[in-house]
Amino acid sequence: MTTFTIPTLETERLILRAPREADFDAEVAFFASEASRFVGGPQPAHRTWRTMATVIGHWALRGFGFWALEDKATRTYQGRVGLWFPHGWYEREIGWSLMDHATGRGFATEAALAARAHAYETLGWDTAISQIDPENTASKAVAQRLGAHFECMYDDPEYGPIEIWRHLSPAEVAA
Repeated sequence: MTTFTIPTLETERLILRAPREADFDAEVAFFASEASRFVGGPQPAHRTWRTMATVIGHWALRGFGFWALEDKATRTYQGRVGLWFPHGWYEREIGWSLMDHATGRGFATEAALAARAHAYETLGWDTAISQIDPENTASKAVAQRLGAHFECMYDDPEYGPIEIWRHLSPAEVAA
């Protein structure tokens, strides 16, 4: 049996923790909506369960992945943010996907900063990207708040044309 640990991170307002089966209902609602169109949805509940299993499995295979976001004040699930690099991906990525009720509150930026710090300071990454759908203006705004810049277009075999946004390097973050 493979065992692995998903570290818990904390920010001012959020706990970045391991995904739980208790997060499933919120994920089903999200993936049933048009809000999920930029991350593989809409999709039915049985596919959402498999998506959650993939997110957890990424931790076992790569040693990093997406954290579930929990609001410290309400203890409610807000979405996921993390580090992603499945087979065939352009490069190691920082990604985010928030539930509808969590958008517009700065949670994606706050959690992505913690994820990027973990990637650089703990995992030793020297760079990271975010793959963003050209129509996803909200994600582009998050990338810009993180200091990332548009680098190029990439023709993803599954998602089609995707914008590659390059994050600040560890040295640039430190400066």
